[in-house]
Amino acid sequence: MKIPHDAGSTALATAADASREDQSLHGETLTRLRDHIVEGNIPDGGRVPERQLCEMLGISRTPLREALKVLASEGLVELLPNRGARVRQLSERDLAELFDVMGGLESLAGRLACENITDAEIAEIERLHYEMYGFYLNRDMHGYFRVNQLIHHKIVEASRNATLRGAYANFAGRIRRVRYLANFARKRERWGEAMREHETILDALRRRAGSELSDILFVHLRNKRTAAIEHLNEGDSAVSGAGRDDASRIDPILNSKL
Repeated sequence: MKIPHDAGSTALATAADASREDQSLHGETLTRLRDHIVEGNIPDGGRVPERQLCEMLGISRTPLREALKVLASEGLVELLPNRGARVRQLSERDLAELFDVMGGLESLAGRLACENITDAEIAEIERLHYEMYGFYLNRDMHGYFRVNQLIHHKIVEASRNATLRGAYANFAGRIRRVRYLANFARKRERWGEAMREHETILDALRRRAGSELSDILFVHLRNKRTAAIEHLNEGDSAVSGAGRDDASRIDPILNSKL
């Protein structure tokens, strides 16, 4: 018996495939655009060059503007009525307040994570730590920062507190760019300092030392705040080539405990 062709099912399948392709394009555009802005390719307060970005990303303005709406909700950019968008510029006071709030959230997350985290989750964070260290040794700031942020998110997730996760996500996007650029502060070896702090974070997490990890994470964010303000005062000129110029000053980070 001949099975009748179901035109409706075929149309639905085609529509579903098209929807998945659109979602994939949106996700890729969003990731690439976010990285482009976070890594300092557009100055603070600078207008987002839509035409050039469309050419760079190989897309039309519609998906670009959809991605900009998401980044505006994250706090990375500001949408200007009928005038496109610009990178959000934070003052020294803004940075101080935001980093202190983030420090408080991460401090609480660390304490709760030590009460709730599983051995498998600790093992995954340890794996990410070594991956991050590899990026550090190779002076790959893009890879380092991506894994660094993933580690912090994993700790927040391990808190098992949905309200905390929501508050953290709300603030994290607003300082993602300055958190990245703070690693280039010239008055200190912030990148190496941050790597050493992550060693102590991992050690306290392994031991489930909640109070200790809470203090470490707060100080970690306070040091990042200081570096971010230093970098703000230095200007973005330090970013260009910083990863290469510091290569000769790599110091050993992992000790015998790791």
